[in-house]
Amino acid sequence: MNAPDFITPVRRRTREEAEAAVRCLIEWAGDDPDREGLIGTPDRVVRSYEEFFGGYWEDPKLMLETTFEETADYDEMVMLRDIRLESHCEHHMVPIIGKVHIAYMPAGRVVGISKLARVVEAYAKRLQIQETLTAQIADAIHDTLRPRGVAVVIQAAHQCMTTRGVKKPGVQMTTSRMLGEFRDNPVTRGEFLQLLAMPG
Repeated sequence: MNAPDFITPVRRRTREEAEAAVRCLIEWAGDDPDREGLIGTPDRVVRSYEEFFGGYWEDPKLMLETTFEETADYDEMVMLRDIRLESHCEHHMVPIIGKVHIAYMPAGRVVGISKLARVVEAYAKRLQIQETLTAQIADAIHDTLRPRGVAVVIQAAHQCMTTRGVKKPGVQMTTSRMLGEFRDNPVTRGEFLQLLAMPG
């Protein structure tokens, strides 16, 4: 079952409990959490987790509600390429690093492009799999803006595959979600893919 757009945990553990859990992991790994180099590590890890997983406390769809209707009847594709992606695999809690490409076909209103990047950030800063992340971004834009079409492509490397397990560096995963005209109209989809293939 996919995670909802906006999540409020039933009970968030205290900072002290989180720091104790980090101390426990350090001891389990075979080191001493009280040695000089590690004394501040539990606090630093908890603060970094607040940043890595801040998306649980944001509502991505709310970010898209401020739009502009003075568009001079612009109805062609709007595309934002190469949005940096930093997320974490929900199976191993290691980084997913890559790029997100978004396009949509306006239907009378447009949104500030920074809001598209913020939607990516909000969903990425949660424990994720790339397939779900791709669908969440596309669906949020589709459901909130009601455009004629939405396309989202993500290209990313997963450190759960490159630094552990099969250990295959250089492998990149690509996922896509096409809605509306991007799914139904081969010309629109082809234009998007052609623009995506052009040098940046």
